[in-house]
Amino acid sequence: MTVILVIALVLAMAATLFALVRGIIAFLQTTKDDLNAPEGAGPSPARLKQNKMMMNRILFQAAAIVIVVLLLLLKGNG
Repeated sequence: MTVILVIALVLAMAATLFALVRGIIAFLQTTKDDLNAPEGAGPSPARLKQNKMMMNRILFQAAAIVIVVLLLLLKGNG
């Protein structure tokens, strides 16, 4: 069981890193037109992608924390 959780933890950490890098890349690709868009125009596709990647990062981080807690609980009982 511990081996499966360690593998899941590594995958969750890799997914977190991937989402972080994708979010930063989307942030860096923001153009001047995106920044100067009028308020009522709604979010640009670049901003939507940034938000999606950062929300994914938060979800993957939460999954990694849950896995670490499970590993600690198993270690404490073993």
